[in-house]
Amino acid sequence: MSTETIKEIVLPTRQESLREAYGEILAEIGQEDSRIVVLDADLSCSTKTATFAKKFPQRFFNMGVAEQDMVGTAAGLAIGGKIPFASTFAIFQTGRAWEQIRQAICYPKTNVKLVASHAGITVGEDGASHHCIEDLALMRVLPGMTVIVPADANETRGAIKAAVKYKGPVYIRLARDKFPVIYEKNHLFTIGKGDRLVEGGDAAIIATGLMVSAALEAAYALLKQGIEISVVNISTIKPLDKELIISLAAECGAIVSAEEHSYIGGLGSAVAEVLSEERPTPLIRIGMPDRYAFSGKPQQLLEYFGLTAANLEKAVKQVIKKKKL
Repeated sequence: MSTETIKEIVLPTRQESLREAYGEILAEIGQEDSRIVVLDADLSCSTKTATFAKKFPQRFFNMGVAEQDMVGTAAGLAIGGKIPFASTFAIFQTGRAWEQIRQAICYPKTNVKLVASHAGITVGEDGASHHCIEDLALMRVLPGMTVIVPADANETRGAIKAAVKYKGPVYIRLARDKFPVIYEKNHLFTIGKGDRLVEGGDAAIIATGLMVSAALEAAYALLKQGIEISVVNISTIKPLDKELIISLAAECGAIVSAEEHSYIGGLGSAVAEVLSEERPTPLIRIGMPDRYAFSGKPQQLLEYFGLTAANLEKAVKQVIKKKKL
């Protein structure tokens, strides 16, 4: 990967689609494991499960605009020994079919993998009706559900491979827009483990998804100003890497969380829960405020709501002042 570096900070220089990576890796592992079947709610061209459908038409099921039925069918296939991947847009996956996910997947612990695309405000022009900013909270609260938010396309590939090996319910959140590429293509993903990308003791940014690349940019800018921070990618929201968060609190004494999701109920809330119980530490949560967004270009929306490297840089300076109080 072509990069610019300053000390240990690596800035991505190209972008790749997470959903396209999902479609590609599905087709690849489908060749290796005949138990894998794929379901979609009439959105396979958008979720990119069409790649799998073209290669394995007998193992692909277009359930139509019937997300609840898709979830129930996926659960039945899992009980029958298959490894089903069910996909649609995040707002329909976690909102419209929440009760079915609870009753047919989490309660009986069926081995279903829910991979939702078009999450967050980077859905852009589709507007608030399609901007899913609540899905992490909705999935995280379900007992037994594993919740994953890959930081880039290569971590997506690793997460899908890990989900196949993991026995139990998994929710993987993807996006419509392209993300900066942070990891190499052979990146090994481990469920439940965070990844420290940058070392620094003045503060730490704990980020997930798109905000990981923004955190790297913020760290780069801060280092030029003599402020050294840690940047951590928490791609598994549940189970959370509590040990890493506690160690960051001990080393840095100030933390900023960053997510393209409501700051209520997602990564920020999960980090706050750990800190309040284990090691009280100044924390600033960066995420969507308690409101809906509107139609617009993805980058314009990110800037409007402060989901940028510049705002993370500002938050780091604020939280450092808090730890001196």
